[in-house]
Amino acid sequence: MTDSNLTTDRRPRAGVWSLIHAERAALADDLRDLTDEQWSTRSLCDELTVREVLAHLTSAAGLNPVRWLAGVIRCRFDFDKQVAMRLAEQLGASPAETLERFRRIVPSTTKPPVPVLAVLGETVVHGQDIRRPLGIHRDHPVEVVAQVAEYYAGTDLVVPAKGRVDGLRLVANDGPFTTGSGPLVSGTTVALVMAMTGRAAYCDDLEGEGVGLLRERCGKV
Repeated sequence: MTDSNLTTDRRPRAGVWSLIHAERAALADDLRDLTDEQWSTRSLCDELTVREVLAHLTSAAGLNPVRWLAGVIRCRFDFDKQVAMRLAEQLGASPAETLERFRRIVPSTTKPPVPVLAVLGETVVHGQDIRRPLGIHRDHPVEVVAQVAEYYAGTDLVVPAKGRVDGLRLVANDGPFTTGSGPLVSGTTVALVMAMTGRAAYCDDLEGEGVGLLRERCGKV
């Protein structure tokens, strides 16, 4: 492979990492003044609090493929158990420590064996899992969430998003994202991303004859 090819291959990946770092930094800033009660708020992610979701993001940024595989083996291929184990490692003794640990990994480029776009997607989605219950709004750059939407529309890796929107036509009303055919589901790109990844609360922000079916699918894996 020539040097020019190496440059071409690496540039998109480096560009995605810069978006991930920006999303992490924005989330850290949004959480700097939370009360203890707010840190204990239930997130949109399963049964986790907002503090626990942040610890999960921290843990994922410290898992290279070798460490990830070691954890999978240790947990006997129970992936949920590994997530819980790694989350506990990064929770810290207090919310302030949880946030500080997250701040340290903002510039990290370490990841499990998943595409870098999956890391961007996880950062955006878990950021909203935290923000929405707290009433915190973020104006995501539309070009960022459009990339995330396109990624999830084409894969069931990590999150069963592609299957969830099968047979539906998704159209963003704030950007270029559109995919699929069938009953219409329209709304902001962020709302589409969150519904695609199973967050039923965001179906309240969507319109179209396909919303009911998408809401039903949000309750299924």
